[in-house]
Amino acid sequence: MNEQAKCGLFTREGAQVPLQGVEVTGELLGGHARVRVTQRYRNDEKKPVEAIYVFPLPSDATLSAFSMTCAGRRVAGVVKEREAAFRAYDDAITEGHGAALLDQERANVFTAQVGNLLPGEETLVEVEFLQTLTAEEGSVRWMLPTLVAPRYIPGPVHGDRTGHGSAAPTTRVPDADRISPPTSLNVDYGLRMDLLIDVGRDVVVESPSHRLTVTKEGTRTRVKLQRDSLYRNFAGDEVELNRDVVLTMRNANPDVMLTPVVTHRKAEGPGTFALTVVPDLLNLATTPPRQEVVFVVDTSGSMAGDSLPQAQAALRLCLRHLREGDRFNVIAFENSFRTFSAQTVPFTQRTLEQADAWVAGLKAYGGTELLEPMVSAMKAAPDGVVVLLTDGQVGNESEILNAVLAARGTGRVFSFGIGTNVSDALLRDLARRTDGAVEFIHPGERIDEKVVAQFSRALAPRVTDLEVRFDGVEASELAPSTLPPLVDGTPWTLFGRYAQAGTGSVTLKGKSGREPFSLTVRLDLPALSDRPVVEKLWAAERIRGWMDAGLVGRRAEAMKERIVKLAIEHQLATQYTSFVVVEERQGDRRASGTPETRVVPVNAPAGWSMFNQAPGDVDDDEAEGGLADAMAPGRPGKMPAMRGMPQKKMAAPAAAVSRSRGGAVPPPPPSLSAPAPAPARDLGPEPTTGSSFHAELADGAGPAGGRAAPMERKEQESAKQKGGFLERLVSAAKPRKAAAPAAPSLQQHAPRAQEDKAEVRYEQEEVLPLSVAESSIPTEDVGSLLGQQLANGLWAGTGEGPEPVRQARATARVLLVLLREGITSSHPLHGAQVKKAVDALLALAAQLGQAPDVAELALGVAWLVAAGPRTRGRIEQAAKPLPGLGGRLEDTAALRQHMETLATR
Repeated sequence: MNEQAKCGLFTREGAQVPLQGVEVTGELLGGHARVRVTQRYRNDEKKPVEAIYVFPLPSDATLSAFSMTCAGRRVAGVVKEREAAFRAYDDAITEGHGAALLDQERANVFTAQVGNLLPGEETLVEVEFLQTLTAEEGSVRWMLPTLVAPRYIPGPVHGDRTGHGSAAPTTRVPDADRISPPTSLNVDYGLRMDLLIDVGRDVVVESPSHRLTVTKEGTRTRVKLQRDSLYRNFAGDEVELNRDVVLTMRNANPDVMLTPVVTHRKAEGPGTFALTVVPDLLNLATTPPRQEVVFVVDTSGSMAGDSLPQAQAALRLCLRHLREGDRFNVIAFENSFRTFSAQTVPFTQRTLEQADAWVAGLKAYGGTELLEPMVSAMKAAPDGVVVLLTDGQVGNESEILNAVLAARGTGRVFSFGIGTNVSDALLRDLARRTDGAVEFIHPGERIDEKVVAQFSRALAPRVTDLEVRFDGVEASELAPSTLPPLVDGTPWTLFGRYAQAGTGSVTLKGKSGREPFSLTVRLDLPALSDRPVVEKLWAAERIRGWMDAGLVGRRAEAMKERIVKLAIEHQLATQYTSFVVVEERQGDRRASGTPETRVVPVNAPAGWSMFNQAPGDVDDDEAEGGLADAMAPGRPGKMPAMRGMPQKKMAAPAAAVSRSRGGAVPPPPPSLSAPAPAPARDLGPEPTTGSSFHAELADGAGPAGGRAAPMERKEQESAKQKGGFLERLVSAAKPRKAAAPAAPSLQQHAPRAQEDKAEVRYEQEEVLPLSVAESSIPTEDVGSLLGQQLANGLWAGTGEGPEPVRQARATARVLLVLLREGITSSHPLHGAQVKKAVDALLALAAQLGQAPDVAELALGVAWLVAAGPRTRGRIEQAAKPLPGLGGRLEDTAALRQHMETLATR
C-alpha cells in the first residue's frame, strides 16, 4: 500500500482532501422515502481549511433539512434567500466561526461548502431529503446518484467564475464552473448505506448495481452495501462512489405500497393532502392510433464502453414494439447528427431489417450536442412520440428543454437514461413537461422490461383535458397546477390544501379520445393528522409548477419572491434559496485568518471507457505513453477524449482543480459525422424473410451509410437457408428429458468489471416435465427463429385456413418452442419480442371465431409465456368464450401439456 493510500487523498499540489466518507441512512416507507446523506470531514492539516464538495441528489428529491455537527454539538441549518445565505456563511467564516452552506446548482446538483474545519477535528454535515415513492405492478425502484459526472459544455468561454469547477463558464452554460467538479482516478473516500424498508409486509429487495446485505426485522427489511474486495483501502461495508445505487423492491400485491389519501394538519392552520390514484383504463382500450415515432440515440464519447451497447439493445427492442402502419425514423448524434432516413418511413419488415443494420454500425465518439437533434426529432413528429436514449450528461439542460417545448405540438418525449451515472434532471423535465415518461437502465438490469414499460405508457389508454371538482369538502392551492393526463396503470398524484376537516369526494373529468371520462374518489380530510412530509412535498410541487411557468420581466420577479417566501416558510432548498448553518465559536476554537480552500474531487465514473482504456482501445495519439502518461501534468494536449468533449470543454481527470486548456480532439470518422443524411432510397416492393434484401447487405452496407455487423450478416445468410425452419422444429421434435431453462444472456451488455459486484438474480418459470414430444434448439437457431417474427408481431404460417388462423397457429407453436428454452416475456433479452407476440395474439383472438381450437391454442400459449398480471387479466377476458380453456388457466402443468397436444394437431 503506498503512502498516499495510508494517509488519505491528496490534490496534485500535495494538499490533503478533508472528505473522509459518505453515509446514507433512512427509511423507505409506504408512500415516501426519507433519506439522510452524511458527509464526514476531517482536517489532518495544521491549519483551518474550507472544503467544497459538489455532489448529486435525485432530481425529484425535496431537501428538508441540513445540519452540521462539530465537536459533538449538532447545529441545525436554516433556509434563506440564496445571496443572504452566502453572506451569512461568509461573515461567519471571516469572523472565525464554523459554518456550512448548501447551494442547489441544478435540480440534481448541489454544492456543500464547509468552512473553518479545525485541525484534528471531525465534522459531520447531514443533508436530508424526501421522495415520493410509487409502485407499478407491485415493484418500486429507488435510485441514489453518487457523483456528478463530467458533462459536455457547449458554447464559447464567457463570464467570470463563481465556482471551483474544472470547466469555465460559457455563453450557453454560464454556471459550468459550478457543475464540473474535478475528477480523480484515486478517490479513497467511500460510501456506506443503511436503509430500513417498511411497507407493512415482506418485500424482495434486489440490486443490479451493488452487492447487498439484506436482513429481515419482522415485516421490515434492512439493507446495507457489501464491500467490494477489489478495494482494499475501504473498511467493512464501504464501497466506491462511482456508480448509482439502484434498489428494486417487489411485492406480490401491486397496490400495497400506495396509500390513496395522506394528510397533514395541526390543530391550527390549513391542512395538506396528497391524493394518489392508479387508473384502470383497460375498458377504454381501443385499437391504438398509428404512431409517428422518432428515436434519438446518443453516440457521444460519454456513451463509450457499456452504455452504447445498452442503448443499441434497447433501440432494437423499441423498434420491435412498433406496429405495421406506424412511421418511424432514427437519429444518432454526437457533435453533429445523422438520420436513418431523410424522413419518417413506414414500419415494415424491410425497414425493420434496414434499421437493425444501421443501428449496429453506430459508434461512440464526440460531444453531446443534443439540442439540434431533439428539435429536429420534435419537428419531424410534432404530435407523435420522440424516444431519447442518452446518459443525459449535458450542461445546457434549460436551453434544450425550452427548444423542445417550442418545437412540439402535442408530441411526447419518452426517455431511456442509459448507464451507471445518468444525469436525470433533463430527462425527468422532458417527461413531465411533455406528458411523457422516463426509464433508467443500469448495467445488469433487464432491458426488455424497461422497453415494455415505456411503450406500454406511450400506447396505453389515457385521459386528457382533466378537470377536478370537489364535493362535500373545499380544496385550494392545488399542485401541479396543470394537471397531467391519467395513464392506464400509472400512479397519478394531486396535492392540495384544505381549511376545514370533512368527508366528501373528488371527481376527475376529462376525455379519452373523443369520449367523456369521469372518476370519483372518496376524500376524508381529518382535523388532526401527523404526516409533515406531505406538507413539504406539496410546497415542493407548488414551487416546481411556478418554476415551469417561464415568466419574464416583472412577473418573473414577483414569482421569484413568491418562491422564496414559500421555500423559507417550509425550509426547502431551491434555485433561489439555500441552507446555511453557523456554529458560534469561542476561545481557542475560533479561527483567525482566511482558511485555504480544498476542492473535493469525485470518482471517475464506472464503465466509462475513457477512464479505463485497454491497450487496444487507446487512440493513436495516446499510444505512446498510455492513459497515465496522457494525464500527466504539463501534457494537456495528450489528454484522452474524455466524455467526447472538445479538449477545451472537458473536466480534467485529476485530483486537483485544473484550469488547463488547449489541445484539440481530432475530427470524428467521416462515416459518423456526415452533416446531412443521405437521400431516401426507393425501397421497392416489400420483401419476405430471406429475400434478396439480405444479399443487398452482404458486403455490410446498410441504408444511409449504416453497416451490418458480421454476426447479423451471418444470421441473415442463415435465415435465407432455413426455409421451413418453423415447420421442421415442430414436426421433427424428438422426445427428451425436460431441461433447465437457458441462462439469461443480458450479461453480455453489463460491464465486465461489475460481474463480481452486482448480484442479479433472474427468476424463470420452472420447466415442467412433459409427456409429449418437445425439441431443444441451439442458441443460434433461437436467434434465427426470432428473426423471422413479422413486423406485426406474429409468425407466418402455412397450411389451410385464412391468414389469421395460419398466423395464430404458427405464432403459438413458435412461443411453445421458445418456452421450452426458458424464453418468456420476462426474458432479459428476448422478452420484448415475446410480449409483442402475446399482444398480437390478443388482438387477433376476435378473428378466430371459426377456429376455436386455434383460439384456444393461441390464448393458452399466450398465458404460459406472459409474465405480467395485467396481461394475464386481458387473456382471461379473451378466454371467457372458450369454456374448455378457462378452467385450465389455474393449473399451469395441465395447461402446458394440453397446449403441447393441441400444437401437434
